[in-house]
Amino acid sequence: MGFLSGLVNLLFPPRCAFCRRLLKRGETGMCFSCEKAISYTENGGRQTGEFFAVCVSPLYYEGIVRESVLRFKFKQATAYASLFGRLIADCIRKHLAGSYDLITWVPLSAKRLKKRGYDQAMLLAMAAALELDDVAVETLVKHIDVPAQSGVGSREKRKANIAGAYRVPDPELVQGRRILLIDDIITSGSTLSECARTLLQAGAAEVVCATLARARD
Repeated sequence: MGFLSGLVNLLFPPRCAFCRRLLKRGETGMCFSCEKAISYTENGGRQTGEFFAVCVSPLYYEGIVRESVLRFKFKQATAYASLFGRLIADCIRKHLAGSYDLITWVPLSAKRLKKRGYDQAMLLAMAAALELDDVAVETLVKHIDVPAQSGVGSREKRKANIAGAYRVPDPELVQGRRILLIDDIITSGSTLSECARTLLQAGAAEVVCATLARARD
């Protein structure tokens, strides 16, 4: 550990991303108690979608996982990205190895990015790619700012709300390639499906997805 990082840890001791207690020696990102207690999915929590072949997620979006994701997404807890990226990468290694050529993410609109100050899905994709000795590449732009999916309602309304919101600025980047699309959570799957549809329309061969957490059926 360098002097600077040691000083930062002294001034701002690292805390567990889930229960927020101070981490002990040997604990990285989360405490050993939460590592055992959080809700892991079975078989990668595999889901299929209308336009993506499969989506895998290491965790269920509930309890302390949900609270942690909301802090990461809305409360500037960007330091969680390293741990979350590691969890996603482990899930990808187990369930999607050899299934993709390029890693990307579900982007925020320019308006939402300006308000939030960071794109949480981009942070997750970059952290996961780093764990996988790979890089994440921007392939999509959200050119229409729509109401948040969480407040829209039914699956049909979510699908209609997000329709046409994304575009691929450089189709040559995705043509003929199998795309791994990363986001924070999957609930109805409407957002991932719309992104996958846009990528396929631009010439992608296939889209598989990974998220940190998923809703229970």
